[in-house]
Amino acid sequence: MRNSLSKRLIQQIILIIISLLFLFPFIILLCTSFKYPNDIFHLPIRLLPRAIDWGNYTNVFKEMPFLRYLLNTLLLCVINVLGQLITSPLVAYSLSKIKWRGRNILFIFVLGTMMLPFQVTMIPVYMIWNSLGLVGTYVPLTLTAFFGNAFFVFMLRQFFMNLPNEMLEAAEVDGAGSLTTYFKIVLPLARPALTTVAIFTFLWTWTDFLGPLIYINNPKMYTLSVGLESFFTQHGVEWGPLMAASVVFSVPLIILFFFAQKQFIKGITMTGIK
Repeated sequence: MRNSLSKRLIQQIILIIISLLFLFPFIILLCTSFKYPNDIFHLPIRLLPRAIDWGNYTNVFKEMPFLRYLLNTLLLCVINVLGQLITSPLVAYSLSKIKWRGRNILFIFVLGTMMLPFQVTMIPVYMIWNSLGLVGTYVPLTLTAFFGNAFFVFMLRQFFMNLPNEMLEAAEVDGAGSLTTYFKIVLPLARPALTTVAIFTFLWTWTDFLGPLIYINNPKMYTLSVGLESFFTQHGVEWGPLMAASVVFSVPLIILFFFAQKQFIKGITMTGIK
């Protein structure tokens, strides 16, 4: 009994230490966001500020259109999440539960697209969007979400493969078609996996820098990542406001994961991805 308790205590201590190591950079970021300029570069280095400077946060909203950048980013996130939730489950369902000729070969090609990094296709894809006259709009950043994502298709396919065929066959015997079975049986059961898809899509869109940097040339349409970079490039690096802006940029992601972590972890484990 004592050995098991001591072992649990040691495990908890190790986990706390590892957690603090991962949290330490964010703690430095948070503390620096409240420091005055002289306090930031004070030697010896002090973690906690001697006096709290709330002006770093007010400057973020006063000197740059932060709310506009925030709304632009949220718009892209919502559209991309909806696009992925509409298309990726449909493709994954057809590749896992509907028998048709060539589906396995097509699935191999879908997996093959995951091997191509964005930097390889960046220039050809840009030329296509430019020839269509859509550079400078949100279309290149949102339309592709409505054609699915190879990683999400793979992940959801793994989840759908674990669903018993007997349940779907019973629905078919009762007169339900493929779409009825999909919408009324499969999707409700796939809620944890769909939550994981939504979180991943929101996270990738929120933190995306290269995409908006390439396709958006109107400052009024900037996302948070591009807007923050352009602002501090033009006005020089003010470390206090920069840290404050980074904290505000990170808070929605932390809140999202805090409220959805159970569904997120459940979705990862149920898809069979290790």
